[in-house]
Order: sequence, then structure tokens, then C-alpha cells
Amino acid sequence: MVLLLTGLGGCNFTAPPKPVLPVQQTGELVVLTRNSPTTYYEDAEGRLAGIEHDLAELFAKDLGVKVRFVVANQFNEILPALQNHQAHLAAAGLSITPERQKKFKFSSPYQTIKQQVVYNTSGYKPASLKDLIGQRVEVVAGSSYAEKLREAKKKYPELAWKENTSMESEELLEKLAMSQLDAVVADSNVVDVSKNYLPILETAFDLSEAQPLAWAFPKDVDNFLLEKSNDFFARIRKDGTLKRLLDRYYGHVNRLARIDVEGFMIASNGVLPKFRPLFHRAQELTELDWRLIAAIGYQESHWDPLATSPTGVRGLMMLTGDTADRLGVTDRLDPKQSILAGARYVNYLKDTVPERIPEPDRTWMALAAYNIGYGHLEDARILAKKKKLNPDSWTDLKVTLPLLSKSEYHVEAKHGYARGGETVIFVENIRTYYDIMSRFEKPYQRLFSATHPKAEPGTAASDSEHRYSLNKASSAKTSLGLKAPASALRPDKAAGQEAR
Repeated sequence: MVLLLTGLGGCNFTAPPKPVLPVQQTGELVVLTRNSPTTYYEDAEGRLAGIEHDLAELFAKDLGVKVRFVVANQFNEILPALQNHQAHLAAAGLSITPERQKKFKFSSPYQTIKQQVVYNTSGYKPASLKDLIGQRVEVVAGSSYAEKLREAKKKYPELAWKENTSMESEELLEKLAMSQLDAVVADSNVVDVSKNYLPILETAFDLSEAQPLAWAFPKDVDNFLLEKSNDFFARIRKDGTLKRLLDRYYGHVNRLARIDVEGFMIASNGVLPKFRPLFHRAQELTELDWRLIAAIGYQESHWDPLATSPTGVRGLMMLTGDTADRLGVTDRLDPKQSILAGARYVNYLKDTVPERIPEPDRTWMALAAYNIGYGHLEDARILAKKKKLNPDSWTDLKVTLPLLSKSEYHVEAKHGYARGGETVIFVENIRTYYDIMSRFEKPYQRLFSATHPKAEPGTAASDSEHRYSLNKASSAKTSLGLKAPASALRPDKAAGQEAR
């Protein structure tokens, strides 16, 4: 979820011909969606992303056709446009409700959410719908939240709210964070993502039981398309694809505590500016997004260039002595050397990860190796294969890495015992910090092309020799997705586990 919503802010709702012709006839699947971090957006690398985007792309591939997304300006345009056959389906984070089922058909569900009432912790916490009477409450116009509140109004006639026609839930939550509202109703997945950027918000209570999200089709949909969508969801549930996609966008969003997010935001304003030029320089020389490098540095040391652990790792990027020597670092406490060396080492590990592993899993595995050592990462991959899991999936390695601390598993591992659970926390925290930075920090535009060959560990530490070659297989810009309580510093590892 790296979530640069402004990137698609200029998209206009331009309706395709009405009605759209059958997919079998045109070879094109037309999908209605909306610009939000839980559906469809432009990620930190300028690539289209989002759970709905990825699912629709995969579905079109199954059908053997192209996909065309039509992005609505407003949420309340989506279902009327679908009803007018301006698209084959709507993939927009739509919950199945009795009112909608009267007008539309739905695919098999792919996710469940709850409607939640959210409040600003600096103000009044409502305990029930009755407490919302007289409060400034807003919801997205045409949403299932408005439908739920209309039902509630039968019991509480004085209940009132505003249906906003120009804002998404994420924007309403920002208004709430600025105390311009007293409460907002939103889906739990939207709330989970937004609380990482707006830690002042909390859930007051659930407004609904668990509700399924699904694709919507016109009531008179071609049965061929509906049946194909159900077959598609059945397949990706069975083969683990759906689980991996959900983990990519939501697997890390609930790991950080509010105090961790607040601390990161404070440090981003007070500490980061001092080191931002060094992170920019590291991007120029390694082709890694500077925000990812900064996220690693924060997880490692909270951007403290003098940080030192009892096990001997030191500096802003917490390098071991051996790794520093291999990278030509003469002073681990020099933030310029530490930041560049840490970024170079991540790239080195990405080159070591098998080329067949795609992004973002490739980067998450490189970060795991940065923390625990590549040998232990391979042990976790071998264990995943033994357990009939996917050794090329970060989602599945999150299951096997923690097992390396159990005697029944590490006695058979080539590299022995490892605190793999801490590694999972390490990577998931970085994912969250990177998401936050991708929202609030601008991408850095490189000033010149990187043409020098990539420096391997053991080469000199001069900038000119560290420039990362664009011809290397792993030099393509990383496409990263979209938290357990973070300690003040990275937990110390057992002797022999650190590979940095």
C-alpha cells in the first residue's frame, strides 16, 4: 500500500460506449473502479497497484483479454454507471448488501470487512449510535454506510449525517484527524490503512457484522462472465494467490502500535531532514527508492548514526564489522558511509535472491536476509518447500521463519537456530514505514544516469565506484506493496545471526 493517491487525482470519468459489448466480442474487459489505497492507485514507483487492480489484471489474463479501467470521479457514480452497462463489472471495494442485491449480481466474495465508526482521540468517544446524535458525522455518498445509517434512523429518528459526494473515506478520515468532524463511518480495511498515517484516530465501535466484498455485475449480466469470475476466485483461493495478494496490501498494516507511528512521524519532521540528502544520494548510486532506504534506517536505529548494540552492530544502518569491511566502510558511525553501504548491501542481497522471484517479494526477502543472514533465509525457504508452501512467497516465509527458533526445526536446518520471528517483525515494520513515507515524502528525481558497474562487497567506498548499474537484473525499480510492536532499537540477535 504505498499510497500516492494524488498520482491519479486527475483521472476523469469518461464513459465507454453504452452498452459495452461482450468481452468475447471485443477482447477487452472494462472495469469500473475508484482511486483509493484499498482499490486502485499509483504506487511509490509510479506503477498502478491496489488489490482491485491486481485481481482484475489476473482475471483478464485468465480470460485471455485486455483490461481497461474506468476510474470514477465519485463513489456514487460507480453503481449507476454499471447499471447503465458502461462496464462489464465494478471492482471498487463494494460490500454485498440487501439493497444492492436487488439491482446487481455479485461474484464470490474475496474479502470480509466491518463497517466501523471512527473518532478523533482528542475528542469525544461515542459508544453507540445514540451517541452520534448531534455530532458532525460524514460518510461517502452512495456507500453501504449511508444504507446502514438509514436503517439506524428508524430507531433513532434524530440521528443525522452528511453524505459527501466529493470525498472518499480516506479524505473524510483526514478531516476527522483535523477535528473538522466528530465521527466518520468507513470499512475496517480503510481504517486499518489510514490509522498508520493518522494515528490520532481510533475505532469507537463496529457498526456492522462482517460483510463480504465482491465484484458487482449488472443484474442481466452475461452468465459466462459471472461464472468465469466465480471460477477465478475459487482457483486463486485454492492456490494461495488471493492470500498472497491480501497479505501484500494488508498483511503489515496492523503491526505497529500507535506510539510507534507517532514516534516515526515526529522523527520524520525533526530528524529525517538532516539525513534526507544522504538518502537521496544513496538512491542515485543504488537505484533503490530513498524512502525504502530511510525506512530500513529508521527500523534499525531510529536514524541514530551513533547507535550500537551489545552484539556489535553499529551506525545508522546497524552494520556488522565484517559487512562493513566487505563494503569498504572505514567508519560505521559516519552516516554517509553507513547509509550508502546499507543500500548497497540490500541490492547485493536482491541479486542473491533467485531471479524468478518477482517484486515485491524479492525485496522483502532481501530485507529478511539483511536482518537474519542469507543462510537462514534459505533454511526458511527449504522448510517452506517441505511443508508444501511456496518458497518464493514472502507470505509463506512469514510462516516458516519463526519456526527456525524451534528445536524440532532448527536441528535439521543447515544454518541452525535463528530468531526468525524477529525477522518477520523487522520486515513488516519496514513495509509500514515505507508506506507512510511514500504518502508524505516525495519521490526523488535522480540528477544523472547510473552508468558505472555495481560494486560488489569488498570494493572501495568511493561514490563513483558505488554507482549501481541499470543493466543488472535487480536494478529495476522496486514495486512494493502497500507490524508488531516496534522497540526503540532493533532487538539484539543471537551470536552468528547477523549478516550485515
